[in-house]
Amino acid sequence: MPETPPPRLDTIDVLLLDLLQHDAGRTLHELGEQVGLSPSAVQRRIARYREDGLITGQVAVLDPHRLGPTILATVLVTLDQESFEHHRAFAERMRADPQVQQCYRVAGPWDYVVVLAARSMRDCGRLGDRLFKADDNIRRYETLVAFDTIKAGLALPLPAPQPSQPRDGRP
Repeated sequence: MPETPPPRLDTIDVLLLDLLQHDAGRTLHELGEQVGLSPSAVQRRIARYREDGLITGQVAVLDPHRLGPTILATVLVTLDQESFEHHRAFAERMRADPQVQQCYRVAGPWDYVVVLAARSMRDCGRLGDRLFKADDNIRRYETLVAFDTIKAGLALPLPAPQPSQPRDGRP
């Protein structure tokens, strides 16, 4: 399947997407003031971002420590058998578990990096046993418990804005 080329983003698109990545709860009026557009123009751009697949969802980010004890752990995983089917099965299991916060297939000595959220050390241990120890196809896994969150985020670096082109297609 051919890869879809990235959309052309002008300076306002880049600024607006950056603002949305850091706080999507701002009103259209607030966003418009910051990028120099009317609220309705901001709304049209946001609708286009969703239609183009740039914005795939909108969520509330909760502070894990305000909910009571929360253990965050990173797990490094190496599979024993590495067929397409084994990777697919592992990925499906990770996607299905709500305590798996993130999962990345990586290059190097490990096959996956998995980020878990658990209510306690005991819960983290049980989760690790259920997700990794009970799987016959996991050769090795190592759990790294986070003591402190230094930085957490999902904001992506944005490309440089593209020069605007006249709407009639002429340079």
